[in-house]
Amino acid sequence: MKVAIMGFGVVGSGVAELFAKNHNRIVSNSTQSELELKYILDIRDFPDSPFAHMMIKDFNIILDDPEVGIVVETMGGLKPAYDFVSACLKAKKSVVTSNKELVAEKGYELLTLAEENGVNFLFEASVGGGIPIIRPISQCLAANEIAEIAGILNGTTNFILTKMINEGMSFADALKLAQQYGYAESNPAADIEGTDACRKICILASLSFGRHVYPDEVYTEGITKLTSADVEYAKNWGGVVKLIARAGRVDNGKIFAMVSPAFVKESSQLASVDDVFNAILVRGDATGDVVFYGRGAGKMPTASAVVADVIDCAKHTAKKKLFGWDDSQKDYVVDYRTLTVSLYVRVSAVGKTAEIKKQLEAKLPGIKYLVRNAAPENEFAFVTPEMPEKDIKEKLSEVEGISILGTIRITDY
Repeated sequence: MKVAIMGFGVVGSGVAELFAKNHNRIVSNSTQSELELKYILDIRDFPDSPFAHMMIKDFNIILDDPEVGIVVETMGGLKPAYDFVSACLKAKKSVVTSNKELVAEKGYELLTLAEENGVNFLFEASVGGGIPIIRPISQCLAANEIAEIAGILNGTTNFILTKMINEGMSFADALKLAQQYGYAESNPAADIEGTDACRKICILASLSFGRHVYPDEVYTEGITKLTSADVEYAKNWGGVVKLIARAGRVDNGKIFAMVSPAFVKESSQLASVDDVFNAILVRGDATGDVVFYGRGAGKMPTASAVVADVIDCAKHTAKKKLFGWDDSQKDYVVDYRTLTVSLYVRVSAVGKTAEIKKQLEAKLPGIKYLVRNAAPENEFAFVTPEMPEKDIKEKLSEVEGISILGTIRITDY
């Protein structure tokens, strides 16, 4: 059986290198008599690459070659990846991808195409890089009803927050450092605004709860508004701030899904996940909380997950893997504002603080105040009691004399 790679960037080149380095082991584990890399598709030239003899620029060469049974897509984005992957599946070629945007937006459609054509569409590397998570959820935890899944799914934002927490850096300085180290792009919007984490939680939620979750259904808030003050108040509360992507079951067969900064207790396994590392917590009814931890990106960790899927495809040529989910339905993802939550709130007082606090305590009985060093005289922060988020926001809007500087959700992970 022959393999083709579409896209010779960081991940695609890593796949080729790993395929060459561990070829005998890969063939042995695949149960095939031979498993050879035949083509690498890219619009660029790589004359000095050891794989230069495999380079092509015409997708139809892959599509029309009956020897190619498995195609690896590491191009990224939707265009032309979606068209190429669809065509490969219709041509009865299994596809492996690391493309989270493709799976988050088109996963149900592509899984259906794979089913119709008796081939596989696998995407272990689309979430968590080298961290095994797709296969454990679909196989190892298959006896569980998963109640909730939550995680630190973006290494760039976690690096920035780690610097803010441990070294007192400002958001701007920590972002600049992340760019210097190559953890953040020159345009870091997909990371710091939460888009990357959103796509990943869409995939995990679709797999865990059985229906496709689209990115535009998921409330997404990044870390751009976080300040050093929020980090200090989180410490006084007894924890840290992390960007948490999460989804879980609610009543009537529906789910919630969201990405936002959150306070995480210091005792939580997620609180100690630092730098560019990722962690994914799965809450099953039989297992309780299970946490998967490791490097969430990088050339060789991600390539490892891709090649593992190639091996899986090679093992399942005669019989397709039972794998996938149903399409979404109207109002499947509930409005996050209806969820019961406790909020951290930081405010600036315009008027007498004592009188303002009396108003707050009347509206939100049981609020708990937080402190930090060198806070401005007119600033204070507190944690609200639990109630639907829309009710908290409504009650806060009725309090006279405050300007809300920031709110962050409290978690129980």
